[in-house]
Amino acid sequence: MTVHPAFPISGTPVPSDAAPLTVRVVDPLALSDDLAAAWDRLADGASEPNPFAERWCLQSALHLLDPDRRARLVFVREGSDGALIGVMPLAPASRYGRLPLRHVTGWAHPNQFHGAPLVRAGMEHLFWSILLGWCDASDWAHTLLHVPRLTEDGPLHLALVDAVRARGAEAEVVHREERALLESSLSPEAYWDEAVRAKKRKELRRQANRLAEQGLPSFRHWRAGDGLNVWIDDFLHLEVRGWKGKAESALASHGETEAWFRAILAGAAEAGKLDMRSLDLDGRPLAILINFLCPPGGFSFKTAFDEEYARFSPGVLLQQANLDLLNDGRLGWVDSCAAPGHPMIDSVWRERRHLVWINAPLSGGSDRLRFRALAKVERVWRRWKDGPSVASSVQDAT
Repeated sequence: MTVHPAFPISGTPVPSDAAPLTVRVVDPLALSDDLAAAWDRLADGASEPNPFAERWCLQSALHLLDPDRRARLVFVREGSDGALIGVMPLAPASRYGRLPLRHVTGWAHPNQFHGAPLVRAGMEHLFWSILLGWCDASDWAHTLLHVPRLTEDGPLHLALVDAVRARGAEAEVVHREERALLESSLSPEAYWDEAVRAKKRKELRRQANRLAEQGLPSFRHWRAGDGLNVWIDDFLHLEVRGWKGKAESALASHGETEAWFRAILAGAAEAGKLDMRSLDLDGRPLAILINFLCPPGGFSFKTAFDEEYARFSPGVLLQQANLDLLNDGRLGWVDSCAAPGHPMIDSVWRERRHLVWINAPLSGGSDRLRFRALAKVERVWRRWKDGPSVASSVQDAT
């Protein structure tokens, strides 16, 4: 574990009697019990929930999905032994899309659907100020901090904009994305009737009746104490038998992603944040859906279905049952984690979540010059293309 001493950050509102602030790069494989507990407590009091930044999910991702050990797990604390303010994985990058431009990016992997760091509620501005100042002083950090997939106009997005402005610069939104969200005060039944056209509801009832002619359909809901490994095996089997398996993008197509998946579901179950549902036919799963519940929000992480029964729409039937999340008083919303325009989710979930990719300049003179040049190039490119910027490929390239 490397300890970086506190340093003054101009424009940062830190009370004079506050504990000194420290930034630590922590080895995820050598995490002390105290730091692990502090990370878990931070998740419970974070300004925005993000299961992909919680210990049970991120720690194993850094271990299994970062073989080159590019990522740095950064902790911001009040003093060397004080309360944890924020946690974020960062990585150096040598290319920005197609451009050879060194910068710092929020580390992510293909199965990570939200990029927000875990930050204690009310400390968002301070966290970004400290983190940017630390990047300024780090010899491996250059040009800008790229933060993918922040909730647009959420507390972390707004605080980052304010923190950059306090440093005499402006943050740039370089990419936007919209995806399905479940957020309603309606009952599951009323929501279904309003969200799905009458003709489609009639067709789904017909498909459900035809499925019942094949055997006995039933819904199951995983409960703590149920055999977790059986559920995991069933999900992986469904997914790898479908189009993802043929494309070698299923979780079980690669040993490291399967190991990560098994680890995070066990971790989510232990943390009390795992929600799994299944549509079965004669006791055999036809569709399985996995949610992570992180009040006040939820994340619909993964779904898989038996493509041999696609004519019965088992995935949509399971999504209909999944609407009972609207009855969970702990949840104000559920993020679909689905790609924009997903044919199954978008036909059921009516609300939308807006995500932004943000570039924040570092403070060195040459950093600012490169940042301004990049911003001009991207603005010209967007006007010319009248569509997605070159930054839309950053999350893949970095």
